Amino acid sequence: MNDDPRHHGPIRPVEFLDAHRITFVEHPPPELSPRERRELDRMWVDTRARHPHTFDGPLVASLGADLPAPGALEVRWARVTYRHRALRRLRPPEDVPGSVFVTVLMPTEAGLVVGRGSPATAAAGSWTLPGGSVEPPAAGQPLDAGALRREAVRELTEEIGVRIPDEEVRLFAVTRGRRFGSLGFHFLAPPVARALVLRRHAGLVAAETGRGAGPELDEVAFVASPADADRLGPGADYLRQVLHRYVSA
Repeated sequence: MNDDPRHHGPIRPVEFLDAHRITFVEHPPPELSPRERRELDRMWVDTRARHPHTFDGPLVASLGADLPAPGALEVRWARVTYRHRALRRLRPPEDVPGSVFVTVLMPTEAGLVVGRGSPATAAAGSWTLPGGSVEPPAAGQPLDAGALRREAVRELTEEIGVRIPDEEVRLFAVTRGRRFGSLGFHFLAPPVARALVLRRHAGLVAAETGRGAGPELDEVAFVASPADADRLGPGADYLRQVLHRYVSA
């Protein structure tokens, strides 16, 4: 399927992995050389100096994804922390663990909800679907499609202020970044009113600002096509292709 007529072949930033059965297999985190450990620590100190509220929290990293049979996807993953993302500055792209993230496509009568990353976030100024990086499950709990669905709903609530029951969202698409192999799990929510989104997000911004923090998304907008997203400004690498697939469905 040609998911965007402006992108042909390998220049498309992400590819779609069409699968309805997904298995997650945990592996040990990637081994680091002494030099890499020193550099990660140094770069983390620099990051904290620029963004004091940055937290070296736990993350799920993708070590690779395979399609062993039609409709089946097997994801190899490991527990890492946020600072491991700096490996992108130390290793070739093919040797860097990819991110694992979730997003939510929330339709309104004015189009899908998108948000702009606030200055304090890793994606400052970039337009994205509501979502975020996946955190590893607690000990003894599985990483599976249900866990990703719950992560997506939680991120939607934290970023937009709209709460959708877990069972009302479904997996819409899976993408893999062509450079680092990052995996995106994109969920589709039921339609809501544009006015509700604006009201809930405004309330969230006011509450976060009152606590001395800042919202993760400092502005929301509504897009009905990839061209609408282009007019907003810089966006996540997956955004144009996911929007194209959505409007073409």
